[in-house]
Amino acid sequence: MTLIKSISGIRGTIGGKPGDNLTPIDAVKFAAAYGIWLKEYSKKDKLKVVIGRDARISGEMIQNIVVSTLIGLGIDVIDLDLSTTPTVEIAVPLEEADGGIILTASHNPKQWNALKLLNEKGEFLDAAQGAKILAIAEKEDFNFSEVDDLGEITRNDSYIDIHIDEVLELDLIDADTIRAAKFKVVVDGVNSTGGIAIPKLLKELGVEVVELYCDPTGHFPHNPEPLKEHLGDICALVLEEKADFGIVVDPDVDRLAFISNDGEMFGEEYTLVACADYVLGKTKGNTVSNLSSSRALRDITQKHGGTYEAAAVGEVNVVTKMKGNNAVIGGEGNGGIIYPESHYGRDSLVGTALFLMLMAEKGGTVAELRASYPSYFMSKKKIELTPGLDVDAILVAMADTYKNEEISTIDGVKIDFAENWVHLRKSNTEPIIRIYTEAKSQSEADALADKIIGEIKKVAGL
Repeated sequence: MTLIKSISGIRGTIGGKPGDNLTPIDAVKFAAAYGIWLKEYSKKDKLKVVIGRDARISGEMIQNIVVSTLIGLGIDVIDLDLSTTPTVEIAVPLEEADGGIILTASHNPKQWNALKLLNEKGEFLDAAQGAKILAIAEKEDFNFSEVDDLGEITRNDSYIDIHIDEVLELDLIDADTIRAAKFKVVVDGVNSTGGIAIPKLLKELGVEVVELYCDPTGHFPHNPEPLKEHLGDICALVLEEKADFGIVVDPDVDRLAFISNDGEMFGEEYTLVACADYVLGKTKGNTVSNLSSSRALRDITQKHGGTYEAAAVGEVNVVTKMKGNNAVIGGEGNGGIIYPESHYGRDSLVGTALFLMLMAEKGGTVAELRASYPSYFMSKKKIELTPGLDVDAILVAMADTYKNEEISTIDGVKIDFAENWVHLRKSNTEPIIRIYTEAKSQSEADALADKIIGEIKKVAGL
């Protein structure tokens, strides 16, 4: 299935038949459902929505469809055109808008696109709100405006610059400190909007920038998920240019990965660890990440005298937990930095600035910084399930098997052992159980995963 409807929005591949793929008809239907829901939710006569998109090839088409649909509902639109997910998130409250839509399929390949939906705070909708929009779309219960009541479009292409200004004004960011360090950085913008935003930010901070794939054509030069196996070009270029480090973002710029000065991956899990290390050194407080993220964040948080808590997987769950314990920084182990002093959304621009401050103040190399952190290794595996298997019963059985260990059941089953952990989750989109483990060596992480897989198969009779 290439059309995936979930509480966080709708995503799918371009082309094909309505209902099976993300066609123009599906884009109209879900944009209209969001607009109808927003009218009910806001209880206002006149609404305003911010729209922005990444650079993928289908973006302009989907943007035109979504904008026109909202106008047809009598909703005014602030059209940011090429933008980033965090830029749209900060634009919503700055524009005093009632919501926002980001047109991006994040790290998915070029044939995908999606509508990501925001509330009036520029934050992702919760599960109940998302479910209501899906129900409206299913019923196709739409009532469009008459000709005198159509919405209006205002185009504003200045928001990436505004976003950069917002980052530079953060209390923990001192541009002069970064300028004095005279960094040289390679940027892989995967030919999307990160290729606009990240170099602009770096140049404002006096960083010498070497651009790689920073032309926002939407023709991704490699798989856009920022994983080691996709990033050979930038790893080589960091060495060739003798750069201090490299920066990689995904197409919508909410995931951030660093390449160390030795051409090796810093590790997406350690993006949040490093940024938290800097923030906690300046601001006492707590942190949050999701259950599948590295234990290294807990270690760094405790070193600084704070408390770490884990949330269910999903940005909206992390944000809810962060608000609950007044976390000063949080995010996800996929390179997503959430810094509430800026806004409650994953933001690679904020993460880049925090990391530059850490390096400018600490000195030394990025490889030395990485070596200074607790060293953990992760294994990510899955089991394909046969139809009719009761996944929930399997997870309950696994929790019972390890009931004497520290167990969390807020999102699947996570079992925390003294030296390692395993997190078992059923996929919302595939008939699989995901098995994530972390240990102090790769062989231990893989062995733990294989052991748990064997136990699950035994329980399931596979």
